[in-house]
Amino acid sequence: MGASTHSGIGEEQVEGSGPPPYSLVADGGLVAESGNVQGDGRIDVNLESKIARTLAKIIDLQQEDIHNPPPEYIDPIKQATSCEFNLSIVIQIVGSRGDVQPFIALGNALQKHGHRVRIATHDVFADFVHESGLEFFPIGGDPAELMAFMVKNPGLIPQMKTLRAGEVQRKQAMVATMLDGCWRSCIEDDPVTQQPFVADAIIANPPSFAHVHCAQALGVPVHLMFTMPWSSTKAFPHPLANLNPSSMDPRTANWVSYGVVEWLTWQGLGDVINRWRVSIDLEPVPATEGPSLTETLKIPYTYCWSPALVPKPRDWPGHIDVCGFFFRDPPSYSPPSELREFLQAGPPPVYIGFGSIVVDDPQKLIDTVVIAVVRAGVRAIISKGWSGLVGSPNPNIYYIDDCPHEWLFQHVAAVIHHGGAGTTACGLKNGRPTAIVPFFGDQPFWGNMVARAGAGPKPIPFSTLNFQTLTAAIQFCLTPEATEAARKLAIKMQTESGVTAAVESFHRNLPVDKMRCSLMPNQVAVWRYKKGKANLSLSNAAVQILIEHQRLDEKRLQFHLVNPIIIEHRRWDPLTGMLAAATKTGSSMLGSTADMIYNPYKEYKRGRSPNTSARALQAPALPGRPLSREPSSSRISAADETNSHNFRAPSVGPGSENGPDESRNGFLVAGSMLGATMKGFGKFTGSYFKGVVVDIPHATAEGFRQVPRLYGEKPKDYGGVQDWKSGAIVGGRNFVDGMTDGFTGLFTQPVNGAKEEGALGAVKGFAKGTIGLATKVPSAGLGLVAYPFQGITKSIEAAFRTQSRKAIVSARLKDGYYEASRMQMTDEERREILHSFDRFFHSSDT
Repeated sequence: MGASTHSGIGEEQVEGSGPPPYSLVADGGLVAESGNVQGDGRIDVNLESKIARTLAKIIDLQQEDIHNPPPEYIDPIKQATSCEFNLSIVIQIVGSRGDVQPFIALGNALQKHGHRVRIATHDVFADFVHESGLEFFPIGGDPAELMAFMVKNPGLIPQMKTLRAGEVQRKQAMVATMLDGCWRSCIEDDPVTQQPFVADAIIANPPSFAHVHCAQALGVPVHLMFTMPWSSTKAFPHPLANLNPSSMDPRTANWVSYGVVEWLTWQGLGDVINRWRVSIDLEPVPATEGPSLTETLKIPYTYCWSPALVPKPRDWPGHIDVCGFFFRDPPSYSPPSELREFLQAGPPPVYIGFGSIVVDDPQKLIDTVVIAVVRAGVRAIISKGWSGLVGSPNPNIYYIDDCPHEWLFQHVAAVIHHGGAGTTACGLKNGRPTAIVPFFGDQPFWGNMVARAGAGPKPIPFSTLNFQTLTAAIQFCLTPEATEAARKLAIKMQTESGVTAAVESFHRNLPVDKMRCSLMPNQVAVWRYKKGKANLSLSNAAVQILIEHQRLDEKRLQFHLVNPIIIEHRRWDPLTGMLAAATKTGSSMLGSTADMIYNPYKEYKRGRSPNTSARALQAPALPGRPLSREPSSSRISAADETNSHNFRAPSVGPGSENGPDESRNGFLVAGSMLGATMKGFGKFTGSYFKGVVVDIPHATAEGFRQVPRLYGEKPKDYGGVQDWKSGAIVGGRNFVDGMTDGFTGLFTQPVNGAKEEGALGAVKGFAKGTIGLATKVPSAGLGLVAYPFQGITKSIEAAFRTQSRKAIVSARLKDGYYEASRMQMTDEERREILHSFDRFFHSSDT
């Protein structure tokens, strides 16, 4: 989804349009210092701001860390065969109908490869998805309401009247609802057929925001697809950014624009996302990592535009593809006789339309358009659109209602429109010169790309549109040069198949070897079974067969993390690392102290309320609503039932429901207050010890370990710390390597430097060796304690954070039983699976 809601390919005029529905509520001070937000939903980036200068300083370091080595230009699309097994894929989309439409084409193509595809998007698109033959899951959220918010609050900063009206809070609540809906779309049954579903892979557009986090919780691959650039590059600025003149290198400024927009995005939604992450048993994402999360994790991206129009930048790595526009199958259409007669009555007309964009003064706009058409001496088809653009009768002008662009653009000489990605693609595919009148968002980007290709004039911002500029644009489109440029683009685009290339890109980026079942290689593994030295990856069907024949100990089953995602809090040096960790610890302790004071008071007020019964006081406050309506296994249900029979609330006598005894109530209030105090004290103590024993030493050790990066030495990668075992391994390896490299580097660095640069190199090497000794040895010592304790902490937290794991396991078991009941397998095939299982354990024992 882009700022344009016409980002769907081959969209019709009836589709909704508006400013970016994923706009944010950003910190006012940061926004004011980083850039000015314009009324068209774009940002004037202040390249002299503190955040821009900081991003510019670390750009080379970040580029080396994330994108090294750069790929050869342009990465050839390798021939990818079909996926070896059928997957359950959820496609998460936030946006308008135009944003959903290209993913419908993608979903249908994935179905042809045998995959099960679920589209998770707003409730209003249920019929649209079902009519396409795809499964649908509602995630909540109203795209019309999101766009209405943007109409009142262009850009990122809410107006004061909006704050007073509470619209910001309502919008954040809507985002929270959509995040939860995206998570449920991964593990819940089909709402219509009740067929079990658990996602084996996730495809999403970036504004859905839940993608990486759902993939982390499930341990499955995630692939992002979008119609406008969302990955940092030096080739062009962020499509939502306007760069002000500055002394900064233009290519660096382009890169910085992406960082500024991402930082503003995280400022607006980071708290909402982190609160939701906690609800699915994930740790909050550090503020410094959230903005660049997809780039740091190297999440695969596929961009849905023609490389003939916008070639893949040289600095984009191999996991980013540009595949071509997603075109739907042309709908059947029979034009009315009036339209057919108009087309046959003279030379091909010019198409002028602005889709469902609603302007304040439609009469002024239609007058401008009609005058420009007359002055240019052309015939025209004008789309009425949602603004109802209808002028005086004119034999050279035809006012059209709904009409598929795929058909109409074959019969016109040029296309003038608002700059939606879909309309742009459809016009260029038909070889029509294109003039763009952008209103907001990414539309100026597409206008500039068309102009750069020579297939149209420079974009005319709607605020500067008049009959003179529109007349000049029409005349430019009819020049031989523009016609030839558009024709060449069309020839190249005719050879592209965006949907096919996107499916291949998706398949190519799957970790196929990790997904294969050990016993049934043609099925995807979703379970991990460990017993002794044996470690098997098993599919749902294999597990069900083994359970039926009592070959498995179900307690040893774990869900298989095909694509484990570890989000590390990266440090740059020991000082800032230590200060940041200390600040976080102090803030946590301060919050716990406040809880020790405020929460008992809250319990007191609750207890004194006349509407609060003794039974309510006895019931512990739940931390939040249930994670999901996940299915429960029979054992869990039985245990819950037993507990409910064994537990009896103390009787408080007749009439206790409506009027509990005062002394009894006082006891309960005091107990609640004491419990709240002890809970706050426990948080305070936990924050203190975690900060002093784990966070601060770990941040300092990591900071020391990263210092050699400043002079070009890349620190060794020991993998992430996930539990006490990995913590001990990382701590031990870091200690050995740190002590060894720290002392030996004092001698080897000068020698290596002298070989490369002579005496000067020896001096540089001595400096590097000295710095290495001063940083690697402390990192080794601190890390020997910090990394194991970090692992122990994560193991303890994982032992208590079990809600989402239980939901996933329960959903997997239910899905596996359903799959097994539908699978047609012969007795011979079942025996072969059992024999393979027995052989595997026999070989592992020997």
